[in-house]
Amino acid sequence: MLARFSIYGFLKNQRYYEPFIILLFLERGFSFTQIGLLVAFREICINVFEVPSGVLADMYGRRRCMMISFTAYIISFALFGFVQIYTHFFAAMFFFAIGEAFRTGTHKAMIFSWLRLQGRLDEKTRIYGYTRSWSKLGSAFSIIIATLFVIFTKNYSSVFYLSIVPYIFGLVNFMYYPVELEGPVRKEVVISDILDHLWTTLRISISVRHLRRLIAESMAFEGVFEAAKDYLQPVIKSTVLVIPLFVYMENTRRSAIVVGMVYFALHLLSAWASRKSHRITQYAGGEEPGASLIWKGVLFVYLLLAVVLYLKWYYVAIAGFVALYVMQNLWRPILISRFDEYATETHGATVLSVESQAKSVSTIFAAPFLGLAVDFVTTHGFGGEFWPVGAVGAAIAFIILATVNLHSRH
Repeated sequence: MLARFSIYGFLKNQRYYEPFIILLFLERGFSFTQIGLLVAFREICINVFEVPSGVLADMYGRRRCMMISFTAYIISFALFGFVQIYTHFFAAMFFFAIGEAFRTGTHKAMIFSWLRLQGRLDEKTRIYGYTRSWSKLGSAFSIIIATLFVIFTKNYSSVFYLSIVPYIFGLVNFMYYPVELEGPVRKEVVISDILDHLWTTLRISISVRHLRRLIAESMAFEGVFEAAKDYLQPVIKSTVLVIPLFVYMENTRRSAIVVGMVYFALHLLSAWASRKSHRITQYAGGEEPGASLIWKGVLFVYLLLAVVLYLKWYYVAIAGFVALYVMQNLWRPILISRFDEYATETHGATVLSVESQAKSVSTIFAAPFLGLAVDFVTTHGFGGEFWPVGAVGAAIAFIILATVNLHSRH
């Protein structure tokens, strides 16, 4: 099953559009505020469907919900490749959100169920980090394919059609998952049972202090990271315009090559970080102090980004964004392992869906705010246009370190 879990991660991350989606939006003439609103809409839709999808996964079959997820992704990719008008992109974002909502938390719960069945729960951080590393290796491989595709087609939108192919193979992979990983499946859908299951899980998430703390951390780290990470793309493009690389090519091809190089290195480093995340807990003496150590590193990187982006030292900023990605991949397996410690088997997918929903709430506010801030400083010439990304991230990281006692386990 480790091989099938790894295949899932590898195929799931064949998102050939990912390094170019912001550049696609900018090419369409959208402002950063408009882009932020699209991201916020996506996160609102994820928020609406997140917990109900987790409930359905826990009660009526996790594998079935994963197949619904991949089908929604395929529809979304087809729309992204086809539509041209700004308002039509909201439909593509809607189906993408359905895919995210039915996926996040569900597959992680399947992994932890398998570990329980195998009597290997003590390996949860290492196993989850291992399977996550295959996701990142899949991302690195996808960069090569996507970069070559953009170079030859000179078109950012065409990579969405290409992304459909691996997701079809992903659907086939789910057909071979063992039935026991579906969870305690019920034959009939009873709305009252769904609402009762949802209420119980929400009550657990709110009443258990450790879970509240973890949800707050996720909102601060993952929510802001999700809103900030794609600013790497315009930063790279700004760098390409001022350095004498591939000057004989037109801008789309030049940008594709440099974006591809950076994201390839980024995903390889992210794969390494996911696989080695358990070493952080060993070095720090546990998962809580390990998380605290990573938070301190995140604060430093965001502060660095604020300074170098203000000064328009974009080549240094690229390194800062890469470091941020690495820290996120060190931190994520530790966070998921900490969640599993306090979530029950019957509510595992729903609790993780609550976490993902909370992260979405954070992104709903962070994405438009960052877009407005970037557009504002660009219009008024207050330094380099992207420095608010670093400033906001640093402020959030400082608040977490100042208010959350990561070392307490009582």
